[in-house]
Amino acid sequence: MVSQTPLRAAEFKSAYGPKYAFQPNFKGISVQSAARYGFRSATIGAGLGMALVLFASSLPRFRADVLSKIPIIGSTWEKKEIHPADNSPSTDMASPTGGAPDALASFKFASWAAGAVPVAFVLHTLLFKTSANSSGSLGLGFTVFLAAAAFLWLGVVSEIVPEPYLDEVFHIPQAQRYCEGKFLEWDDKITTPPGLYWISILIPQAAKSSGLISSYACGPKSLRATNAVGIIVLSYIALLCRKAIEARLHQAHSSISISSTSQYATHTAFNIALFPLLFFFSGLYYTDVISTAVVLVSFLNHLHRIGRDRSSFLSDVITIVLGLCSLTMRQTNVFWVVVFMGGLEAVHAVKSLQPEAVVQPYMTSLSEQLLFFFKRWSVGHVHDLPLNMAYPEGKKTPKSSSSKPNPNQGIPDMLFTAVSLIVAALCNPLRLIRQIWPYITVLAAFAGFVAWNGGVVLGDKSNHVATIHLPQMLYLWAFFGFFSLPLFVPYAILVVDAVRSVLIARKDKDIPKESKNVARKPALSLPLKLFTFIFNNRLLWPLYLAATFVLSGLVVRFNTIIHPFTLADNRHYMFYVFRYTIRRAPWIRYFLVLPYTISRWLVWGTLSGCTNWISGTHKDACSAYYHSSRPSSFTCDPFVAADVDASTSRNFQEEVKKDTKQDPLFISTEPVPTSTGLIFLLATTLSLITAPLVEPRYFIIPWVVWRLLVPAWRLHDHQEGESSLFDGASSTSLWGKFVNFCRGYDVRLILETIWFVLINLITGYIFLSKPYVWKAEDGSILDGGRLQRFMW
Repeated sequence: MVSQTPLRAAEFKSAYGPKYAFQPNFKGISVQSAARYGFRSATIGAGLGMALVLFASSLPRFRADVLSKIPIIGSTWEKKEIHPADNSPSTDMASPTGGAPDALASFKFASWAAGAVPVAFVLHTLLFKTSANSSGSLGLGFTVFLAAAAFLWLGVVSEIVPEPYLDEVFHIPQAQRYCEGKFLEWDDKITTPPGLYWISILIPQAAKSSGLISSYACGPKSLRATNAVGIIVLSYIALLCRKAIEARLHQAHSSISISSTSQYATHTAFNIALFPLLFFFSGLYYTDVISTAVVLVSFLNHLHRIGRDRSSFLSDVITIVLGLCSLTMRQTNVFWVVVFMGGLEAVHAVKSLQPEAVVQPYMTSLSEQLLFFFKRWSVGHVHDLPLNMAYPEGKKTPKSSSSKPNPNQGIPDMLFTAVSLIVAALCNPLRLIRQIWPYITVLAAFAGFVAWNGGVVLGDKSNHVATIHLPQMLYLWAFFGFFSLPLFVPYAILVVDAVRSVLIARKDKDIPKESKNVARKPALSLPLKLFTFIFNNRLLWPLYLAATFVLSGLVVRFNTIIHPFTLADNRHYMFYVFRYTIRRAPWIRYFLVLPYTISRWLVWGTLSGCTNWISGTHKDACSAYYHSSRPSSFTCDPFVAADVDASTSRNFQEEVKKDTKQDPLFISTEPVPTSTGLIFLLATTLSLITAPLVEPRYFIIPWVVWRLLVPAWRLHDHQEGESSLFDGASSTSLWGKFVNFCRGYDVRLILETIWFVLINLITGYIFLSKPYVWKAEDGSILDGGRLQRFMW
């Protein structure tokens, strides 16, 4: 057999000469391969070269003596002193006002909302022009509502708060300098890159050049309109992302391609746009809306890339460009582009190896067991179950006839997933680098920027020093728990069913035991018995919960950091959260470990989809494609043997074709793989634990990504069982009609919409109608008597 070389695979060689056609080459390197690898090396070299230049430009002597003397571009490195007056807002801005709008202002607000309707119809045509299902009419209503609400909110804020407020005092004057062409002037108080300013200038200028608008005034209202349009675009991108996620998950077990847009994807995208922190800042000139939208564009590109076994060179270049664009919005986006998306593509590269299936032999020693699975992992047969099988309720213990799941199985599954992926990556470096080299280039460019800048943030570095702040990962679960409260409805139903099963007397039914003649097998070695006992012991899950509970208490005790900005600015809600919880009494911060733990459990359970394990039973009514009796193809667990009958698999494929046509939620209920959950957790951790300041806006992208990954849910998962709350509902009664509706529509989405609208109304009302003036202890007015307002 002809061996494989790093530059040409074995299948393109032959012992008797070229397999297809002769290609002139020098020691196996042809003109095409040299050009291909030359392009890739040049691209990586460009990123590394830029990093080297940025690092060198951080040296004052090199910048003054070498770079500044380069013709034409040398003036770029000449540092100019900026007069302090340039940091103050312009004098032509209106003075602060407060109170409710008058009748004329109300007419203006209505005009803003009405003017958004044509925009909504255009966007709806773009979104649903290829959709032939009922999600088209649903999307039309959502698009019109979102556009009207966004421009109405923009009009109200611009009328009542016409002057720049809070961080806008820095962002708006800087954007106005860009409007004047002063691209080298920079306010040292601004910490984020200028990506928002570029978009605010380039898009209006392009529209002006094409004749869509006659003029563009670079004022507060016009700049804020960037985010109002951005929130609508973000909703569209979120829709495409969720649609692509459903297509990739469905593609894993079916050859049927998905072209239609599901109702779940449409409503999910709408709710993401209504997310209170995103919608609130769509009326102000902040970076969060546009930054999130650009990250989602990169995520959408990544989802298209993993839909193919190999990516093209053009796709790699686009990935680099989108990654760099994400970094121009916010520096922490590097974790989502490089760690999250790059990590997912590394998993895709490993899985695309597609090794030949082998029959697992019966092994009696631990060394044989580990050696066999390490070999399987090294060729790409990794252990990566869907989260509904890896989470505690996932699968039954091997050789068990009980219908109850093993509650600790999710812990070994996550461990084996991580280990198997690491082994596969180390054994296939060339395939891995070929897939993720665009993300390595982005990381190299970011490292060069940090070296040139002397830190991550651009300005105000003394107040933004990177610090290990582990409690951020505790606050994150409480944040998710509050805003995603409607998504936890399945747990409430399971608790009610569990209580009903205890209160309602039932006759125990004798379950006939299956009599099987099982051939005796050789005894297992003592180490293998010990490991099997540990990983299949039901005590492991309670021990895990206790360990995480104690670890959370230690983190609270030794790593709680309260940033001076949190205590100094009472205009943010976080000031009052800390004031009435963590700083209220020492014991409260330890008591909060309990809600942190419960919130984390609910968030991960929601991400896993099926949650039947809390009721003590585990039936195959789970909506996900893979469950206890239908194992995943990426099951490679040293201590659980899974076998799938080929004829059964063919029958399931027929079920897929039938259910896809009849069930509107069928393609939306599949949870993501365990590797996706672990990489999401890693990216979230890295993006948060280095920030000493607790800022709700830091949690926006983690929540958006998590929300996109959450699968659909329906009452079908709770329809079986004698104690079910939904048993015996008449189809003609109002309750029965509601139950039938919930079988085909995720009712949590409706509750989530109501919840977000309610929060937006309350926070918007407080921001506009409850201004106040800062006063000193002696009663004197501070900050020139400017009106202060409550906000996120």
